[in-house]
Amino acid sequence: MIVREEDGVRVRLEERVLVHHEEVFACLTTAEGLARWMCLAAEVDLREGGTIVFGWDEKMTRTSTLAILEYAADGRITWDWYAGPEDRHAPIAWTVDADTTPGEEATIVRMNQGPFQMTTDGMIRMAEEVEAWRWRLCNLRSVLEVKHDMRRHRPL
Repeated sequence: MIVREEDGVRVRLEERVLVHHEEVFACLTTAEGLARWMCLAAEVDLREGGTIVFGWDEKMTRTSTLAILEYAADGRITWDWYAGPEDRHAPIAWTVDADTTPGEEATIVRMNQGPFQMTTDGMIRMAEEVEAWRWRLCNLRSVLEVKHDMRRHRPL
């Protein structure tokens, strides 16, 4: 979903995952969890003002570092994400909540990214981010529910 707010346009994505919410949140907040679905290795200083270092290879020779802008152990974290090589600031706020559907253990993970500016370049960057994050969220669900990592078969 795309929403317009005062500071620009934001992307909101949501995924329902059939595992306990603590396992999903660990995939956003721990080195082991991030390596399951996002990067190949990671280092995490889990606190507001801390950092996450994504290792795009197992030896951590190619990395990206981002700040943790907000963190709450109840299922909220905001990454200081940059959308693309031009360093376009577009933080990602994650929320992870237990789904209360009776008889199922499930989690709702929500991603809110932005702002993106209402310019041609801003809309192109937003479209690229939507495509990439939709794939990544689908991979997160696939890894957690059926232990199938799509990065091995169809990398982004």
